[in-house]
Amino acid sequence: MDAEITGGINIAMKVPSHQYEATIAFYRDIVGLKPFTAKAPAIGFELGPNRLWIDEAPMMSQAEVWLELFTPDFAGAADHLDKAGVVRCDAIEPLGEGFRGGWITNPANIVHMVREPDAW
Repeated sequence: MDAEITGGINIAMKVPSHQYEATIAFYRDIVGLKPFTAKAPAIGFELGPNRLWIDEAPMMSQAEVWLELFTPDFAGAADHLDKAGVVRCDAIEPLGEGFRGGWITNPANIVHMVREPDAW
């Protein structure tokens, strides 16, 4: 493999509006994870060394889990993934002009953000 890709620290759970508050309460009140709001309106929870973000997604009918991957060279990783036939899906959520990253899906349609660690 000619591109370095490693696991990231962020896990996003996209939750429909009708399940959002109950999902937040589950992780905060029942499981007891420590919440944080560094990127409001999203609410995050400490999940060991990872961060679990709960995002309200009114356009969705069921929850999805999205994962993060890091690469020191997004352009090189994007080329590697393209050559391997990996599907890009950048239209699912804008990342902003000049952001050094993008969205892909795995063969089971799980969304992954691939980005340079200092892209934000």
